[in-house]
Amino acid sequence: MRTTTINPKLILFVAAFAALLATFNETYLNVAFPAIMATFSVDLGTVQWLATAYMLGAAVMVPVSAFLYRSIKTKNLFIISLGLLIAGSIICALSVNFPMLLIGRIVQSLGTGMLIPVGMNVTLEVAPIRKLGMYLGIIGSMTAVGPSSSIIIAGGLLSFFSWNVLFWVYGGLALACLICAVFMMKNIAELSSPKMDILSTILISFALIGILYGISSSFGGNIIISVIAAAVGIICLIAFVLRQKKITTPLINLQPLSVRPFAVGVIVNMITLTIIFAMNIIMPLYMQSALGVPAMAASLTLFPAILISGILSPFIGKIYDKRGPRVILPLGFLMMGLFTALLAVFISTGSLIVFALLYIPVICGPALILGPVQSFALSHLKPEMNPHGVVVISTGFQVAGCIGASLFTGVYSLFAVSALELGFIASAMLVVVFAAVGFILALYLGRVSLRGKTKTAVSETGTIKDMGISSVMLKGVYSVSTSASLLDAMNCMIEHKTSGIPVISEDGKAAGFIVDGDIIRFMSGKESDTTTTFPSMYPLWHNRSSLDGKREELAKVNVMNLASTNVISVDIHDDITVLFNILSDSRIKKVPVLDNNKVVGTVSRSDVMRKILMKAA
Repeated sequence: MRTTTINPKLILFVAAFAALLATFNETYLNVAFPAIMATFSVDLGTVQWLATAYMLGAAVMVPVSAFLYRSIKTKNLFIISLGLLIAGSIICALSVNFPMLLIGRIVQSLGTGMLIPVGMNVTLEVAPIRKLGMYLGIIGSMTAVGPSSSIIIAGGLLSFFSWNVLFWVYGGLALACLICAVFMMKNIAELSSPKMDILSTILISFALIGILYGISSSFGGNIIISVIAAAVGIICLIAFVLRQKKITTPLINLQPLSVRPFAVGVIVNMITLTIIFAMNIIMPLYMQSALGVPAMAASLTLFPAILISGILSPFIGKIYDKRGPRVILPLGFLMMGLFTALLAVFISTGSLIVFALLYIPVICGPALILGPVQSFALSHLKPEMNPHGVVVISTGFQVAGCIGASLFTGVYSLFAVSALELGFIASAMLVVVFAAVGFILALYLGRVSLRGKTKTAVSETGTIKDMGISSVMLKGVYSVSTSASLLDAMNCMIEHKTSGIPVISEDGKAAGFIVDGDIIRFMSGKESDTTTTFPSMYPLWHNRSSLDGKREELAKVNVMNLASTNVISVDIHDDITVLFNILSDSRIKKVPVLDNNKVVGTVSRSDVMRKILMKAA
């Protein structure tokens, strides 16, 4: 149980930084493939394993992350994940042969596979309800900006340095993120000591490896081996699904996929990510191979789109929080499909300016989709299902990355045999098909959202429908421990602009509740006088020495001396009417929320009113 103060903005910063690093590394090395091939005398099929093995390793680690998230303290898990990225970067930078380089990439992938789902989980835990769309929008923007920006940075570095420098730079970024995690990250997750089912882990590993290898090798490898690998993967996937239904503690709870809006949201998310990965590979590949454009110039051509997308994403989250997904999701797919088609039409011009302008809406389209669709999908799950939903979404991310990198590159290579321009057009048309499917699914999600809004928010008895206490509470618990002083309590209230905070014991239980009025009365010297007002304390404020003395005294007095030990609280499983009855008391503005007698959040009148307005909007 966390008893320390949580700052959601700092947690979001670390989670977003980690998400950027994880997705950045997905395509970071692609620009350096020709240089690596020359260094180690390997062909394209061999060097492609640096991308394929990375995707496979990350995909396998995502399901395991759900177990680790509940088994290892959040801060330690972040540090371990980032440590793997740093260790892998060092191995890669010092590689003297290709196998050593491949091992380093696999080590990196183990860290990557944990960072995205863990980052999303902590964001869900600390995000204020009214800002969930914006918070996940920022995380979503990192998953879009990461793969795109890596191409630019890698291209710039390769213009001046060897490919080894790429890993030193990336290792430095990972180290910076690790330092931020040490000082900013808190232990967010509730540890439950789950047991990991080894057979399930083996089945999902073989399933993902088989399916993704089958896709990635279908165009450039032995077609028979590809089909066999995919078939083995599908069989293992079916066995995995059946096993999850039988065992009491599944590795991945697949129940979220039975919720249709969530399942469709996952597909929409995967389609969007597939298009991002495809375009981020096809565009620079065509410019360098067909037009002879240097890596740096190709990167700069794509830079405006990436910059605008990164700036746009947080604002899209705010729009989603206010308006929902009905307009922005279809608009995102319309932008991607229409302007990718225009790129195919104008590709023969060879104009980098035209490419740069048309590429802007292609990459800004995903910014309209990723954060909102993830928020929308997860909002249809019960709070206890969110970690499992995050694992499903994160696994879909790695699958989409592999499909985008391998399927579209394969199509490009297949048609480029006749002409490189034809290869680009064929890949672009496939993107248009994906965007069209996404557009149709986005319209469905829009109708689901609209039906949700047209349902009356208030039932015949006057209570809010399907509104649980967990949906209105603030999960980032601002609290102090029983060993804290009154000064600690006052600093906590000032920092987080709140008028009252719970006092929590070492075992995570509510031991008391302290409000700002208690401290004001103490400073006035009239602790027992509940009618004390600011005017009656004028002599204290007027006399600086008296004020300083009282302030020093605050640091010496334990918070429990003033905190109310008769804590009025609600249980997270209580009916919402219980909360309404408590907050209707004119003296009570905020109450702690308990789960098994432990504080898991707080809820105030303003939180409830805000939720009611959201329901009625």
